[in-house]
Amino acid sequence: MIGAGKLDQRITFQQKGVTKNAIGEEVVTWSDVVTVWAEVVPLRGREFYAANQTQQVVDVRFRIRARSGLTNDMRVLWKGAPHDITALIPGTGPWADSLEIMASNGVRNGR
Repeated sequence: MIGAGKLDQRITFQQKGVTKNAIGEEVVTWSDVVTVWAEVVPLRGREFYAANQTQQVVDVRFRIRARSGLTNDMRVLWKGAPHDITALIPGTGPWADSLEIMASNGVRNGR
């Protein structure tokens, strides 16, 4: 069971939407789905050189109370920064009431 004191950060799940503008170009928008309390643990950061630029990636684990309706197609917004969801891991044993979200911020930035 997750103690309430550990869930001290607000995160927002966003769903991607694609529409077309007046000249037929695709326009990507993100809409908020739900905002929840989470435990946030930055796991690692790395920097590399690609496409003639220095790129940075930070991997983060978000732990929330279990809930349905979340998918890998969504992204997490934490402290104004978009994080791409790489895995949704349901809790087991003493963590059965939780959901871990593995995500990364950097190269794609939620696109």
